[in-house]
Amino acid sequence: MRLWVLLGVLLLLLQGALPHVIGQPAKSKRPKEPGENKIRPVNKKVKPKNAKMKERESVDSSLKSQSILTQVMDKGHFQKLAATISLAAGQSIELRCKGSNVTWSYPSYLDTFKDSRLSIKQLDRHSLLILANSTAADTDKEELFVPTPSYFEIVYLNPDKPAVIPCRVTAPSAKVTLHREFPAEEIETDGTDIFYDAKKGFVFQHPTSDHKGIVYCKAESQGAPQISIKYHLLYVEVPKGPPSTTIGVSSGAAGVRVVCTVLGEPDVDVSFRWQYPGQESGRPVIIQNFWRLINRGIGHTTRISKSVLLVEDFEDTDGGNYVCIAQNLQGETTVATKVELK
Repeated sequence: MRLWVLLGVLLLLLQGALPHVIGQPAKSKRPKEPGENKIRPVNKKVKPKNAKMKERESVDSSLKSQSILTQVMDKGHFQKLAATISLAAGQSIELRCKGSNVTWSYPSYLDTFKDSRLSIKQLDRHSLLILANSTAADTDKEELFVPTPSYFEIVYLNPDKPAVIPCRVTAPSAKVTLHREFPAEEIETDGTDIFYDAKKGFVFQHPTSDHKGIVYCKAESQGAPQISIKYHLLYVEVPKGPPSTTIGVSSGAAGVRVVCTVLGEPDVDVSFRWQYPGQESGRPVIIQNFWRLINRGIGHTTRISKSVLLVEDFEDTDGGNYVCIAQNLQGETTVATKVELK
């Protein structure tokens, strides 16, 4: 009897504690007192944090879609590069490129003069290029001509293709003229056979031997005129096609020399391959390749390329045919000679 009484009392207590939860519609809930529910304010604080985290994730994903090359502004702050960067004299610039094996391209004169203002650091996941104490030459703000790695360049004049004197300027509004050093005179441009292209320089559409010589460019833009480097114009006239090749043999104290010679255009590379009797057996030979420019007179310039195969301590087994294969962009030429021990 006592047990049932206790159970009845417990049931009454439970019913009295939950009169509005069981069997009551939601609209009849009593209004909550201010500060009674402590969970809702906590949720309000957590939700904005989650939103910020999502926003940060979207920013990170957008950065990943951007260019791998950025400008370092401050520690941890980066800026996407614009088409043109304006710097004040003496200001430094720091560029960051993502990647584990990064190669940079920059004006070659910085290497030519071993400029200590330029430094490159390769880290684990990115590379940093830093140019300190920038000058007008770096920004091309006052230097009218684009800097070049040398003070003298050779331009080949080929009768069947245009020639370009690459004196480009940094100010599109600059007036540029072309001059011959000797005799001292300005070279007239007619806009057809000779004209100026701001992205290339002076273009000779149909070069002739009359154009050869030393020239330079002059630019003027709201100030004193500036002079470019000098360009040596060399006229070239050699047959197009596979290499014009000859082969010859000579002997001396050093051994037997087989020489393969090619005459061609100054700016056309030639490669050589050899076949000789001791090649399969691994007979040691010395092969040297080189080239130089020669003047054929009347302003004509030709490139002479040679490959020399030297056999030291020539023996009977070295006798036989020596074959030279010369190749350029137009094709290849094979020449051979027979060498025997006397």
